[in-house]
Amino acid sequence: MSQSTALRQCAGFTLIEALVALSIVAVALTSIGALVASSARGVRSIDGHLTRLETARAIMTALPARDQLAPGTISGEIAGHFWRVDVLPFAAQNLGPPVRGQWLPQSVAVTVKAPSGPAMTINTIRLRRTDNK
Repeated sequence: MSQSTALRQCAGFTLIEALVALSIVAVALTSIGALVASSARGVRSIDGHLTRLETARAIMTALPARDQLAPGTISGEIAGHFWRVDVLPFAAQNLGPPVRGQWLPQSVAVTVKAPSGPAMTINTIRLRRTDNK
C-alpha cells in the first residue's frame, strides 16, 4: 500500500464522530436558549416591578397635604394599573388622648396592581395635627 492510499483512508470524519459533534453543538445551543429565556423572564419581572413602583411613587406624590388627608380609602387607575390608598390611624400604644396641636401618626398604604400580574404595597407613616389651627 502506498503512502497516498494510506492517507486517503485515514482522512476525514466518520459518521459517528460527526453525530457526536452535532449532539454537542445541540446541547450547547439548548443551554444558551434556556439562559436567554430565563434572562428575558427576569427582565420582564424587573420591568413590571419598576413600573408598579413608579406608579406608587406618583400616587404618593399626588396625595393631598397632611392636614387634608382624611382616614379612609381612595382608589383609581393610572395607565392600566389599579391603585388604592388606605389611610388609617396608626396603632401605637401609650399615646393617650390627643392633645390640641399634637401630631398624630396615620398609616398610609399604597397598593398598585398590574393589569396582568401581582400587586405591590408600600406602607408609610404621615403625621397629622389634631386640629387645623
